[in-house]
Amino acid sequence: MIRLNNYALAIVVLTYLSAGSLAQGQSQPQQAPKPAETSTMKMEDVSKWTQKQWNAAKVKWSEEKTKWNNCQTQAKAKSLSGHKSWQFLYDCMTK
Repeated sequence: MIRLNNYALAIVVLTYLSAGSLAQGQSQPQQAPKPAETSTMKMEDVSKWTQKQWNAAKVKWSEEKTKWNNCQTQAKAKSLSGHKSWQFLYDCMTK
């Protein structure tokens, strides 16, 4: 009789624990992390920037004179100008 009571108690405890873990796992939806929204994201498509955005970036980057001059020289060596040079300069300055 004692053995039967122990089995019944074990079944009740296991049922309670498994039901609790299932309910807990289902009640918490997972949230995807949001990407940081900054102007210095590595995968940004600069070709969609406005002239105002581009000019603001150039002002910021021109403060790093050596790097900016080096990037501009590389763009000229590749015969890039205007909008075609924007992505190259962006990539060069954000390395």
